[in-house]
Amino acid sequence: MRKIVACLLALVLLMSSAAAEDITILEIAKYGNLVLSVSGTELLNQGYEYGDVVTVQIGQDSYDMPIGSNYSDVDNGSMVCRVNIDGETGEDTVTLAICMGDMATAAGVAVKTAIEDEPGYRWDYVAGMPEITFAMKEQGGYAAEYQLRQLTRTNAREEYAHLSDTEFANFRMIATTGMGKGVLYRSSSPVNPELGRNTCADAALQAAGVRTVVNLADSAAEMTAYPGYDQSAYAKCSVIALCLSVDVLAEDFRAGLAKGLRHIIVNEGPYLVHCTEGKDRAGFVSALLECLMGASAQEVCADYMTTYANYYGVVPGTEQYAKIEESNIRKLLAEAFGVEDIMDASVDLSAEAEAYLLEQVGLGAEEIAWLKQKLASEP
Repeated sequence: MRKIVACLLALVLLMSSAAAEDITILEIAKYGNLVLSVSGTELLNQGYEYGDVVTVQIGQDSYDMPIGSNYSDVDNGSMVCRVNIDGETGEDTVTLAICMGDMATAAGVAVKTAIEDEPGYRWDYVAGMPEITFAMKEQGGYAAEYQLRQLTRTNAREEYAHLSDTEFANFRMIATTGMGKGVLYRSSSPVNPELGRNTCADAALQAAGVRTVVNLADSAAEMTAYPGYDQSAYAKCSVIALCLSVDVLAEDFRAGLAKGLRHIIVNEGPYLVHCTEGKDRAGFVSALLECLMGASAQEVCADYMTTYANYYGVVPGTEQYAKIEESNIRKLLAEAFGVEDIMDASVDLSAEAEAYLLEQVGLGAEEIAWLKQKLASEP
C-alpha cells in the first residue's frame, strides 16, 4: 500500500510540476527575496508540505531547498522556499529566499542598484522574467529540522506579561567585557510601529539618555514618515539612517556599517544600534563590537540569544537554543572572521574583529582606536 501511495504522490507532483510552468516572479522584495505569482495555498494543494525538500528551477538554473514557514527555518546563508499563509493578515504567499542573504543576486535574477543621494537601492532585472517550476526532491527530507526550528510569537503586549517594557522592546544595554557601562544599547525599532514595540523602545531610549543612533533598517524618508516620529524622543537624537540589507556580510552592508561606525566616532554617547526587530542586523553589529571590545564567545552568544528569549521564550539548555546559536551567530561570525569556530579558545576575537573592520569594513586604524575609546568610556 505504501508503494502505491508513493507512486500516486509522485504522479501528482509530476503533474503539479508541469502545471506550475506559468509561475513567475511577482515582485522582488526589499531584501532580495523573490515573491512568486503562485499562492501558498495553491502550492500546498499540489501535494507539497512543510519540511519537504524541493528542486526549484529558475530559468536555466535549479536550486534545492526546504519548504518552510519562516526565513529562520534554515541556517544563515541557506535557501528556503517560504510558504506564508496567515489567516489574520490574509497573506498567502510563496517566497524564495536566503536566510540573511539575497536570493535575487544569488539566482542571477536582478542586480542591486544604489539610489543616488540617499541610502537605499532598487532592483533591476538582468534579462527579463524567468520561468519557475517546482519538483519534489525529498518528501519530508527536512521535516525533523523544520519542527526543531519552529518559533512563534505575537506582537500583543499582554502575551508577554512576564517581560518588562524594555524586554518587550528587546532593548538592553550591552554589558559584555570591555564595554563601558551605559555606553552602547541595542533594540528593536523605536519608531517603526509594525511590531507594536516602538513606544516601549522609545521610552527606554529616553530613560537611558541615548544621544546617538545608528538605524540599520530605514532610509531617512522612511524613518521620518512613521506616525508619531516628530513627537518621539528618538527624533531628538543624532540619527544616521542607513537602509541596509539583511545580508550582513555583503559589500554594501559593510560600506553602510562603516558610515554607521563613523557616526558613533564623531558623536557623543550613549549610543543605540537598532534594525526592525533588533535581532539580525543589530545582532550582528552588536556581536562584532562586543568582540572588538574583548568579550568572550560565550558572552557574545548569550547576548545574541537574549533576543530569542524575549521574542520566542527560547531558553539555554534546550536543543532549540543550541541549534539557533550554532546556525546563526556562531556561523555568521566564523564566516566573517574566516575561522572554523569562534568557540575555539585559540581564536582572538578582539583581533579578528579589528582585522575585519580594517580589511573588510574599511575603517582606518586610527578610526578603530577612536571607536574603541568611545565604547569603553562611560558617558
